[in-house]
Amino acid sequence: MIRRAVLIGVAVCLLARVAVAQREDDHPNYWADAGYGTLALVTSLAYLPAKLLYATAGAFTGGLAYAVTAGDSEVVNRIWSPSVGGTWLITPAMLRGEEPILFNGASYSRD
Repeated sequence: MIRRAVLIGVAVCLLARVAVAQREDDHPNYWADAGYGTLALVTSLAYLPAKLLYATAGAFTGGLAYAVTAGDSEVVNRIWSPSVGGTWLITPAMLRGEEPILFNGASYSRD
């Protein structure tokens, strides 16, 4: 008897459930997410070699500057910070404009 009452109560609750209206923003858009993810991958595959070449050239130039200036680390950091820093991989948030894409890193400052 109690079992039957519980089952009827559960059935009534399930059938009487009120759907809460949700805004369209609350629903994940899987196709858009997949599209941005794919575009980020393809963009990173094109962007990464250019960034790697730039960083390698900066690292080499910084090494030469270190040798020429007899170990002046400030000169080296002024070369290495912009060339090695910055964005290495493109993310979907960057493609949506939510985050910046920084090819160069921050300029070095002693402050």
